[in-house]
Amino acid sequence: MPSPQPNILLVEDEPAQREVLAYNLEAEGFAVTRAENGEEAMVLVAENPPDLVILDWMMPLMSGLEVCRQLKTRAATRAIPVIMLSARSEEVDTVRGLDTGADDYVIKPYALRELMARVRTQLRRSKPASVGQVLTYGDIQLDPEQHRVQRDGQSLKLGPTEYRLLATLLEQPARVFSRDQLLDHVWGRDIYVDARTVDVHVARLRKALMQHGGNDPIRTVRGTGYALG
Repeated sequence: MPSPQPNILLVEDEPAQREVLAYNLEAEGFAVTRAENGEEAMVLVAENPPDLVILDWMMPLMSGLEVCRQLKTRAATRAIPVIMLSARSEEVDTVRGLDTGADDYVIKPYALRELMARVRTQLRRSKPASVGQVLTYGDIQLDPEQHRVQRDGQSLKLGPTEYRLLATLLEQPARVFSRDQLLDHVWGRDIYVDARTVDVHVARLRKALMQHGGNDPIRTVRGTGYALG
């Protein structure tokens, strides 16, 4: 089963620009959630955290700067990449946008090809598997393009859920994921799965990773969740 499409939250109050950009993002293979103002964007982020936010600066109700500031000051959302779009081209405005926490700043009018390249750059940093980057940790290698997992050069057989679970852990190997966070990343927020199901699939993943020998690479953090290493 292939990795899920990266989900991009597009926050733009101008309908024509929003639809043109959404169309091009979807043509590039991204899933797009649309918001027409900052307040709606914050609600959508709380309901289903995106993999990346494209955020217009000038909007009614809540500016893009304020949305970015709130996202970057909250532990649950600060790691989400934010690309700020603005007609403000002065250096002081660019600095202000980046100082608020934006990961990139794109001046309108922009070339769509350039914006798509910047989107892919940010996703490579935050969710490398989603853009086809090979993930490695120690002697474990996951190739999302070929949907292949190897350990010490030997191919491993993983079920689709175990594959997504491993990809999630490999993308941030130093991070400790709670069971609820793994449920959101691997199963999705719209699907109800008991948290104990995570333990079952972690046990299956452990067994699969050790099918040709080797130490257990998954660390159990008592009372919290799981991590690699």
